[in-house]
Amino acid sequence: MMKTQKELTIPIACLCLLSQMSAQDVPQLVAKAHAPIIWRPYLGATVPPARLKNSNRLYDLMRGGKLYLTVQDAIAVAIENNLDLEVNRYGPVNAEWNLNRARAGGALPGVTGGNTVANQAASGQGVTGSQSAAGLSSGGGGGGGTGTNAVVSQIGPITPNLDPVVQSVMAFSHTTAPQSNTVQSQTNSLIQIRHNFNNVYQEGLLSGGLVQVAANESYLQENAPSDILNPSVAPVVQIFIRHNFLQGFGVAVNSRFIRVAEKQIGAARETFRSQLLNMIASVLNLYWDLVSDNEGLKVRQRALDAAQKFLDDTNKQIGLGVIAKVELFRAEAELSQRRQELDIAQATVRQQELQLKNALSRNGLEDPLIDAADIVPLDSIQVPANDNLPGLRDLVARALANRPDVALAKIGDETAEISALGTANGVLPFLQGVASITNRGLAGVSVPQSNGLQADPYYIGGLGTGLGQVFRNNFSSRREQVSFQGSIGNHVRQADYGIEQLQLRQSDLVERRNMNDIVVSISNQMTALRQAQARYRTAVDTRALQQQLLEKELQMFSFGTATITDVVNSRKGLLSAQLTEVSALSSYSHAKIALDQTLGETLEVNHVLVGEALKGQVDRESKAPADRD
Repeated sequence: MMKTQKELTIPIACLCLLSQMSAQDVPQLVAKAHAPIIWRPYLGATVPPARLKNSNRLYDLMRGGKLYLTVQDAIAVAIENNLDLEVNRYGPVNAEWNLNRARAGGALPGVTGGNTVANQAASGQGVTGSQSAAGLSSGGGGGGGTGTNAVVSQIGPITPNLDPVVQSVMAFSHTTAPQSNTVQSQTNSLIQIRHNFNNVYQEGLLSGGLVQVAANESYLQENAPSDILNPSVAPVVQIFIRHNFLQGFGVAVNSRFIRVAEKQIGAARETFRSQLLNMIASVLNLYWDLVSDNEGLKVRQRALDAAQKFLDDTNKQIGLGVIAKVELFRAEAELSQRRQELDIAQATVRQQELQLKNALSRNGLEDPLIDAADIVPLDSIQVPANDNLPGLRDLVARALANRPDVALAKIGDETAEISALGTANGVLPFLQGVASITNRGLAGVSVPQSNGLQADPYYIGGLGTGLGQVFRNNFSSRREQVSFQGSIGNHVRQADYGIEQLQLRQSDLVERRNMNDIVVSISNQMTALRQAQARYRTAVDTRALQQQLLEKELQMFSFGTATITDVVNSRKGLLSAQLTEVSALSSYSHAKIALDQTLGETLEVNHVLVGEALKGQVDRESKAPADRD
């Protein structure tokens, strides 16, 4: 019945194969938008959808409902389809984007929020300032503008925003206000139409400051007869510089996050290599366990066949009257036990196949074609006759050069040293300098007054007249400022610095301890591998002796000089020796994989390239047995 269901499942599953074969392997890359540079920064990158279908390689290795696998093919299929590894591929890509974010600098993106022009009036415009601007009043000629130098405060030395930012704000207003005092406005209801344009370019400096250039224009039209320039424009251009000189000063401290992000790209690759190494080791263990389970199944099958033959021989001897009929029950009990052991071995093989399939497939056993396929391992475990291991010192040197965790520890130490620049700089007091230069202009249409007053001709004109005043520095204002702030005692930052320095020294000791552990681990794995080789050789010799003993017992039984109990015991001894040999083979394979893993050489030993694993596609072609040369 089970065979019939399996035969029906395979043709149905073949229909799913067509859709699976059409799935193309697309590398997990993020493509930046292709567009003109003006709006390219505002387009999101293209992220391909998650790959949930198996690669064609898995189906190319199937023939007649069986999946034929060499150990190299199993590794290649796992690289292309293992779901855990697919998740891990996003790590290096994320590290690249984190570097892009770090290169932009700043704790907050964009510019400060102080550049607003809503309800903003330029000095010298309107009823309150037109006479002063025209030189017809003894009042103050306007005050200094505050510009656009708002500051965002952050705790600790924060890298300035390094991405240049352009901000443009336009505001249009129409206001009507009652006038209780009409001396200046000469109207009971003052109506004003304002157009304000505020343009700012800002760029942070990696040395610890920022430069900001602002160009503003204010247009005003009102119904006040006393406004001698109406309508009028008032352009303002300002250059603003702010820089730190103690805390937050220097390229080294402000570029630390960028350098850490650059290190993290290497760390992400080493992390992926570590995950790849562990995945390959896991697949190798699953593959060789299946090989061992199949060998154990063959041993159980041979034991069952031998028990059946022994039962038949016992029946013949009972028929000839050589032995008593009661011995038949012993032979039947032996056959029943061997049949039960064979059933258990078959279930073990099926369970091992399920685990290996799950490691080789993105959708597990959801695909009926994979679910129905039996795995046929094409490679066998080979135990070398001689111990070719180099000395412990050489193996330790190879481990330090190849292990991903050693490389990650080195990168971690380097990033910790770079990050420590932040707390070291944070101990310093705050000293900041600000400098700005602002040039203003004013121009408009002259409105003759009833008393005969006229606007100064210098201010009569349009926007060009006002800009001419700006660029000729006719009305220039300069501002310099120095700010200092220090904490008496400075206990918080001193403590932060002390804690981080202690952690660095602690990490040095931990690294030394880890190195000692690596040496011990390599020594233990060397011993385990040599012991596994010795156990295998002993198991082979023991199995050969048990085989000879059984043959002698069978000869003696045929001559009537040995009992059926002697034969049964000899068969059990041989079966135990054969299973011990299979177990010794399995132990050796695990010990070899563990040693390679401890040395960090799993990828090199199994010819795995990290570049191929990152893109999820192995260039080497795999073929089913019928296609092999």
